[in-house]
Amino acid sequence: MSPTYAAQTGVSSEASRGEIERTLIRYGATSFAYAWEASRAMVGFTANGRQLRFVLPMPDRAAREFTHTPTRGNRRTEAEAAKAYEQGVKQRWRALALVIKAKLEAVEAGIVSFEQEFGMHMVLPDGRTAAEHVIPAIDQAYATGQMRPLLQIGAGS
Repeated sequence: MSPTYAAQTGVSSEASRGEIERTLIRYGATSFAYAWEASRAMVGFTANGRQLRFVLPMPDRAAREFTHTPTRGNRRTEAEAAKAYEQGVKQRWRALALVIKAKLEAVEAGIVSFEQEFGMHMVLPDGRTAAEHVIPAIDQAYATGQMRPLLQIGAGS
């Protein structure tokens, strides 16, 4: 299933990244970084004394949604497939800009604390995010019905 939010956006990926950076500055971030590789991009920043990282999975260029037309399933030309792929990339950057802006606004409005809203994206001293530590423990708890003590997350895994 293809994402629907901003599916037809005309906003470039570069403009969305710029918007993310400006939004972070407006809400008090003190540093910003961006990096990419073939299958993902990363936005990192420091805010409220914490380092945070969002990893944005990039779509697969070879996916049928890009190589074929949606209605009749005809094979696209290389140029058409490249254009469809770029649209998919732009859509993901728009969605990330929306997510970050919404999270920051929810914090500012007092709906949630910064830690509640951004906690899973916080980079811990070992370089991994809280999500990379916590999600396996949550999966294990659901699979086994047993919870590990929270202070021992990562121990014995």
